[in-house]
Amino acid sequence: MNDQTDSAAIALAALGHPARLSVFRLLVRAGPDGLLVGEIAAHLDMPLSTLAHHLRSLKLAGLIVQTRNGREVETRADTAAMRDVLDFLMSECCKGVPALAKET
Repeated sequence: MNDQTDSAAIALAALGHPARLSVFRLLVRAGPDGLLVGEIAAHLDMPLSTLAHHLRSLKLAGLIVQTRNGREVETRADTAAMRDVLDFLMSECCKGVPALAKET
């Protein structure tokens, strides 16, 4: 495998949990300004301790960016990182698959 494959697998695994997918989709809808952690929790009706766990996974996967502003933490979707994952998945679209040699 290569670094790009590993990165895509980590990102997709992070999004493979329904709660993390919901968080990411909410942040995409919020746009470049993102949301405060408390706002995310309120929108998704999720306890802060549970949300912290999911945000940590998304951050480690490179899918979100967080900025501390005093006591508040602003969280944004890293849409460029997600675009890289999607580009990786689609990079060989419709190129065909070589036929396997038949054993005789």
